[in-house]
Amino acid sequence: MIKKLMGNMTVDKKRCQWCLGDTADENYHDTQWGVPIHDDQLWFEFLTLEGAQAGLSWRTIVKKIDGYKQSFYNFDIDRVAKMTDAELDDLLLNPRIIRNRLKVYSTRNNALQMIKVQAEFGSFDNYIWRFVDGKTIQNSFKSLKNIPATTEVSDSMSKDLKKRGFKYIGSTICYALMQAAGMTNDHEIECFRYHECRDL
Repeated sequence: MIKKLMGNMTVDKKRCQWCLGDTADENYHDTQWGVPIHDDQLWFEFLTLEGAQAGLSWRTIVKKIDGYKQSFYNFDIDRVAKMTDAELDDLLLNPRIIRNRLKVYSTRNNALQMIKVQAEFGSFDNYIWRFVDGKTIQNSFKSLKNIPATTEVSDSMSKDLKKRGFKYIGSTICYALMQAAGMTNDHEIECFRYHECRDL
């Protein structure tokens, strides 16, 4: 909960339950989560981080974002697509990222697949927003327990991305990607960011 001073009054601002109790999570929630993105480099960053989270907590990942940016050339898609096996193997010794061989190698693979999507659709952004007809899905969840892990849209997205050769892109990851990238507004309705993101 955020306390904001207004005159002589202190007004409480509520946050989503999932981010409470950790400064990094709260900052990410307050500034990035649920904001619609339309930049392919940012899409690649989100895709990489959500894939890295598989089997782990987001709290683990958010503290390693700077390490990922440094390791993967600030998520430059073309540069990552050209990374050698030796470079990727070196990253397996880097404690600033998740040192899982399959996840590390999937980052290069997904960069290569993203380049193919860009060639077909003009941009990855053009491709991915088609799954929600170009508009953010505005939900109205009251609490964390009401928010689904997957939806028909995330199922469809996952199936198509897998068909195109992307890795670490199951339906649960796709839905987390949709939430993070503003394709769906899943801030709890009493969260101060709910209306802010709805109006973006």
